[in-house]
Amino acid sequence: MERSNVRRIVVSGALGAVSAVMAITPLGYLPWFGGASLTIMHIPVIIAAVLEGPIAGSAVGLIFGVTSLVKAATAPVGPLDPLFVNPLVSVLPRLAIGFAAWGAFKLFRGRFLPLAAGVAGAVGSIANTALVLLALGLTASAQLSGAFGVEVSALPAVLATLALSNGLVEAAAAAVFTSSVIGAWKGIETARGRSKLSGEGR
Repeated sequence: MERSNVRRIVVSGALGAVSAVMAITPLGYLPWFGGASLTIMHIPVIIAAVLEGPIAGSAVGLIFGVTSLVKAATAPVGPLDPLFVNPLVSVLPRLAIGFAAWGAFKLFRGRFLPLAAGVAGAVGSIANTALVLLALGLTASAQLSGAFGVEVSALPAVLATLALSNGLVEAAAAAVFTSSVIGAWKGIETARGRSKLSGEGR
């Protein structure tokens, strides 16, 4: 097995484990104003895609989605959690995060690395928010309208408000986290490369 494939498997496994832990514990949420929370559970998916490509990102996204589904089925917390038992809501959108993040990173990769990683983080986060809300709207409109106390016809406006209020802040958080982690990772790789070259020159 090629060294690059081994690295891809190791990185995907490690980030998949982080994603699973974040999905089943409170570690995947950041406290926000008014008692609300911001999710950062999708960030390991984005990092995997940036480091090892869209397939690795989708693999970690699959772990994230399946873990979310299992938690929704076995230990629901909020009134909307049971809706995530549907894999179209909990799993399918998470498979797309890696492709969205990787595409954004590839588009900006030739420029300043932290900027490219930050854009990838923001785009991956927005993809997660938009696709999950879209899936909820398409598969559980009646339940959502009841939970929010609005008519079904008003549901698109409610979901759009959620996407703008929480989604944009989560995208900013994902951009900062992704840029920081990728910058640190690449710095370590560069230092290792220099150290190896120095050792070979002796």
